[in-house]
Amino acid sequence: MTITATPAEVRPARRAARTALLAIITLPALVWAVVRLFGWERGYFVPAIAFTPYVAAWSVIPLVISLWARKWLIAAAAAVAFLVLAVCVLPRAVPDADRGPSRGMPMTVMTINMYVGAADPASIVRLVRDNDVAVLAVQEFSPAAKDGLAAAGIDTLLPYQALADEVGTTGSGLYSRFPMTGQGSRRGGGGNLQEGNLQAYATIQPPGAVALNVQSAHPLAPYTLGALGDWRMDLRNEPHANPRGTPEILLGDFNSTLDHKPVRDLIGSGYRDAADATGKGLSATWGPWGGHKIPPVTLDHVLVDKRIGVRDVHAHAVTGSDHRALLASLTVPTS
Repeated sequence: MTITATPAEVRPARRAARTALLAIITLPALVWAVVRLFGWERGYFVPAIAFTPYVAAWSVIPLVISLWARKWLIAAAAAVAFLVLAVCVLPRAVPDADRGPSRGMPMTVMTINMYVGAADPASIVRLVRDNDVAVLAVQEFSPAAKDGLAAAGIDTLLPYQALADEVGTTGSGLYSRFPMTGQGSRRGGGGNLQEGNLQAYATIQPPGAVALNVQSAHPLAPYTLGALGDWRMDLRNEPHANPRGTPEILLGDFNSTLDHKPVRDLIGSGYRDAADATGKGLSATWGPWGGHKIPPVTLDHVLVDKRIGVRDVHAHAVTGSDHRALLASLTVPTS
């Protein structure tokens, strides 16, 4: 019987190769954690950073392997990556102790991206009716979508409207049970008619409660490197919360997740993200769609002034749309 042993000079080479491989699989999570922590997303990292929750889950793997292999330096780097990403992501799954005032007028709001107007109007109106929705924001709102919602009965439920329908993906609208003033819309994307999304807005006056400035938010998507500047500008130009002014509600498709620094900066002006506040901040609202194997992410948000309380949030599938409808139960201060 012949026994073949691995030559002594080969064993160190294999160990070095295994160490190098472990370092290689650890490095991306560490880089990702640093970029996310300091808000340094640039270039192709901007759309990629939306998938941070998946990277956070994956970062456990190099940590476990490096600990098992007793590669302590690599394990330390993997632990830093895992801890940073966990701190950034996991709080979204835990309800906040402070969700704002619990006393006041209850009001439910809803937002839905209608996917170039293709979402089923009857499904949307059914959600409005069944959930006692008082304010509805729509994006990618086309003339056909406007007619479809009207035919499905939206005017009876929400008769006050600020509509900026447009062929394609740029239209926007607001529907309300309560009277509106100051209706209008503004175009983002640097005002580029070919690319900028319209964002409908109005001041809404619920009976017995304070007036509310409401906007159907739809910043430009960071779909190309050339669009990144307008994406940042759109988010920077969203109305900031003003504790001495009229309370603001921004709801819509922000084309961003809570891992994007411009959205965190906007929230930092005095908003709370309703889903995050209720421990549902990891509930995906977009994708996959059309056979594209893209992990779902949370692009739709309801941002409310901190003077407004958040009671609950739910997401619902809508036939014909690549987004889910997001509903938030709020408590509005009485007048």
